[in-house]
Amino acid sequence: MRPHDAESIGVAIGDPKVTAVLRRLHGEAAGQGLKIVRALAPVFARGYFQRKTAGWAELSRRAKDLYLPLSPEQGAFCYLTARAIGARRIVEFGTSFGISTIYFAAAIRDNGGGQVIGTEMVPEKVAKARQNLADAGLAEFAEIREGDALVTLKDEKEPIDLILLDGWKDGYMPMIRMLGPLVRPGGVVLADNIFTFKRDLRPYVEHMQGAGSGFRSTTLHLADGLEYSVKQGQ
Repeated sequence: MRPHDAESIGVAIGDPKVTAVLRRLHGEAAGQGLKIVRALAPVFARGYFQRKTAGWAELSRRAKDLYLPLSPEQGAFCYLTARAIGARRIVEFGTSFGISTIYFAAAIRDNGGGQVIGTEMVPEKVAKARQNLADAGLAEFAEIREGDALVTLKDEKEPIDLILLDGWKDGYMPMIRMLGPLVRPGGVVLADNIFTFKRDLRPYVEHMQGAGSGFRSTTLHLADGLEYSVKQGQ
């Protein structure tokens, strides 16, 4: 993590305790580039050349020790977006070790209360994410649900202010079909890795930018590409 990144976290969040935890986690994640390639490249190569998609269970098993987080710049953007729209209920697809969850939980706390619902398939990551939230003093503002997000979130009925899609890429379309109708007018959906997985996420981008999605959407040149979508309506 670059010194500028560490500084930007503190400026955006403004809480030394939260900032310290985020700097530690981003620092741990920063040296994982080669480890990520070794763990996931064979799977993605198989999918590209053989058109054979790995299931979420296999991908999660391979990534059980990998952070796969938002960048500090994206995290600060997520925090500020949640603050700007007064978010009180946030749902994220893909929690991992809880870095994004901490940004959102801090925003919810600073907005006066509410909850961020995280989703994660790997039990060890769930435990670590909960501990990281506790270390940041934000445990009361977050719930991490263990298991397949299409199952753990299927009974959601309450309006959602903000969604982050940062799990396995073939889950973006099923997730937006399931949760998109719950996003309140003016609510936001953020989707990561638009440039990294350009081919895989093209259907998602075309859907969100299309006339019938119910959203207005644009791709931001932020880190690996972030699709920023705002729910239409009154």
